[in-house]
Amino acid sequence: MTPSLSAKSAARLTLLAAAAVSIAACSSRPKPQLPVTQPPPPAAQPGPTNQPPPVASQPIGAVPGSQQDFVINVGERVYFDFDSYSIRGDAQPVLAAQAGWLRRYPNVRVRIEGNADQQGTREYNLALGARRANAVREYLVANGVTADRIATVSYGKEQPIDAGTGEEADAKNRNARTAIVSGAQ
Repeated sequence: MTPSLSAKSAARLTLLAAAAVSIAACSSRPKPQLPVTQPPPPAAQPGPTNQPPPVASQPIGAVPGSQQDFVINVGERVYFDFDSYSIRGDAQPVLAAQAGWLRRYPNVRVRIEGNADQQGTREYNLALGARRANAVREYLVANGVTADRIATVSYGKEQPIDAGTGEEADAKNRNARTAIVSGAQ
């Protein structure tokens, strides 16, 4: 017996419908969104006051034009050889940077402090410290800093930065320091 045409058609339609339902069931649907839960705020730390956390947008580093900016980004001290007030090669980039910084901030006034090591007499070292301070001043003036913004002083061997003895300490104490006295941020 052969099935009738309508029975064949009905069977085909049933198979097609079943296939369509199966395909529809397998198709991807967006998954339902679960509600996002926020983590609980951190517990307050014990103490006299609960201060807010630091703001992330606070500037990091020295304020441009400040004394800290000068010391960190330029350098405040140059060194000299024994019994000399000649500007050394390694001091020139520091002094050039100082001159550039001082030209950028024309309201800043500085004091060049000349220093010497512990060798020699007090009088000799005061004179040597003065020559070192003047050598730095002349360098800065030659590089565009107006002379009226620069004062000099000699401390000789009276204010060592290294109170030790020996060549290492002496080498540190043979210096000139550029100190900001006014006008910085």
